[in-house]
Amino acid sequence: MTIQAPAKVNLVLRILAKRRDGYHDIETLMAPISLADEIDIAVSDGDGMDFQCDHPDLPVGPENLVWRAAEGFRQETGLRFHAKIFLRKRIPHGAGLGGGSSDAAAVIKALDQLLNTGLGLQALEALAAKIGSDIPFFIRSRPALCRGRGELMQDAAALPKTPLLLLKPPFPVSTAWAYKTWSAPKRTRDPAGYPQQFHAGIELINDLEDPVFQKYLLLPAIKSWLLDQEEVAAAMMSGSGSTLFAILHQGAGTLARRAKARFGPDLWTQESII
Repeated sequence: MTIQAPAKVNLVLRILAKRRDGYHDIETLMAPISLADEIDIAVSDGDGMDFQCDHPDLPVGPENLVWRAAEGFRQETGLRFHAKIFLRKRIPHGAGLGGGSSDAAAVIKALDQLLNTGLGLQALEALAAKIGSDIPFFIRSRPALCRGRGELMQDAAALPKTPLLLLKPPFPVSTAWAYKTWSAPKRTRDPAGYPQQFHAGIELINDLEDPVFQKYLLLPAIKSWLLDQEEVAAAMMSGSGSTLFAILHQGAGTLARRAKARFGPDLWTQESII
């Protein structure tokens, strides 16, 4: 079986408070986009796992969410099976696009089909929540307002199909670091002074831009540049970064080429659709 694992962007990411368990209560509106990883998966009799990835820098052991998803499914169902998994990475690592979480959710859904367990959405989402905070969102993979650690979901209204340009500098941002560094703002408006931005009537907010932009100065420079481009309706950082996404009035045209000319050839760019 070959399955797609889509990336996501955060149109809204508000951090409400730090929890006693070390996580943060959040409120985020996430939407899947057309950029996706691709996973080949097969099961056979026996035990264990053969997991490979075409990205040489990604671990393929228990520290990878794909591995943990397959093992979590095994423990949840009590079934014996051997899983053979090959992951083709298209979503950058450490990018704020949810690639690892989406891969894990895709594996859970695929195993449910291949092994005919018929767990149902609620059981699949409950299993996903044990593995990682964003993973339940990708079980349904449609726009949703997520609360708690991200595992409490409410369906959101469908969004109009809109072109995006994703831009990522050649460095990741640690999600754990970004949340740890965040502190409750003294002002309710964006301290960087960016104008209010809207998409489909939704005000675009990302509370993690403040701590991340203070350390990674290239990111606010890219955002400010994007907002000055005529093709761009809005620009935001997704999740904890380091990807920024530009919501476009029309197709990207020469925007990606101009961005590379401005910020260097190592800038990763990708056209997508929200």
